[in-house]
Amino acid sequence: MTYSCSDRADAGHFGAHPPIVAGSARRCRWLGAVAMALCCAASGADSECYGTVSNGRLVNAVALPVRGTNFSAYSSLGGALGRTFLHSKVRDIVLAAYAVLEATAPDKIFVYGETGARNGGKFRPHRTHQNGLSVDFFVPVKDRTGKSAALPTGAGNRWGYDIEFDANAEYGDYAIDFEALAEHLFQLDSAAKARGAAISLVIFDPPFLPKLFATARGPYLKQSLPFMRGKAWWRHDEHYHVDFSVPCAPLSAHG
Repeated sequence: MTYSCSDRADAGHFGAHPPIVAGSARRCRWLGAVAMALCCAASGADSECYGTVSNGRLVNAVALPVRGTNFSAYSSLGGALGRTFLHSKVRDIVLAAYAVLEATAPDKIFVYGETGARNGGKFRPHRTHQNGLSVDFFVPVKDRTGKSAALPTGAGNRWGYDIEFDANAEYGDYAIDFEALAEHLFQLDSAAKARGAAISLVIFDPPFLPKLFATARGPYLKQSLPFMRGKAWWRHDEHYHVDFSVPCAPLSAHG
């Protein structure tokens, strides 16, 4: 698997006029340099998490690469602005899952969303994402031809978070690829367990769960993963939220 820290402000992520960088080549180059530093500069120490996903902090955070062989960030600008930091063990889990997906789900395209701030803490508008253990993943989709595609995320739809799928799991020319989604969750779970961690919560729109459980991996997911069954404050149809279980110190221990 290869990773890139390119900060290309393409129309697929930002629309015709990227916010902030539009009209300023100098600022665009600066943001590209920032994105390079954030995603490629690795901390020499493992991350340390404190508290909980809803009230926590993070030390020695790392950031996900802007893109890899089969995945990309929801926005390279989001990375440049420091919204894709997470715990080093969670980063390793996410990347390991993507690596295996190259073989188990070839030709599928995956997009990750927001994770957290460099030091953890409040991360508006999210209610959690505070100690490096939460990751948003945008649903994998297929276009009208049945080909895997990246869900279009840009300023016009609040970088994907304002997308609304209908009852048939369709949005314009796109339909949720439940087989790819299920395979991704399965590989995340496998990668977490291989590293002494676990998935503690998955939030995905409850009306779509029957379609997810009807996939090849569905029976395993239904039995093994803790899905939120109630209604979340955000619909979670365009993305699925995953919390990982990694040992954390009490928040009171954070200096």
